[in-house]
Amino acid sequence: MVELKTWGARKVFTYTGSVETGILITYGNNRRIYFSAEDFKKLLQYFKGRAVAIGTSRTNPPKDSVGEWIKNNTSKPAIACYLGPILIKEGYAEK
Repeated sequence: MVELKTWGARKVFTYTGSVETGILITYGNNRRIYFSAEDFKKLLQYFKGRAVAIGTSRTNPPKDSVGEWIKNNTSKPAIACYLGPILIKEGYAEK
C-alpha cells in the first residue's frame, strides 16, 4: 500500500496495485475506487508525448486535461486529483 497526497496536497489517500495491473484507490472515509490497467493504457496513449493540465475540477475540468478525459471516457467520478500523484509516483508523469 502506497500513501500519497492528492494533487493539491490537501488530503492523503492510499493505493494498491500499479498502472500495469490496475489500481485500487482508498480515500475519505474508507471509500474505494478502482481504475483499471486498460483505462490507464487508454489514458496514457491519448496523452503520450504531451504536457497537459491535470484538471481536478469535479464539474468543469479544463479542455484536453486528464480530468476531462476521465469524465468523458470512464464512469468514474472526478479522480484526477488521485491519478496525477499516482502517475508521478509510478514514473509516467511529471508535475
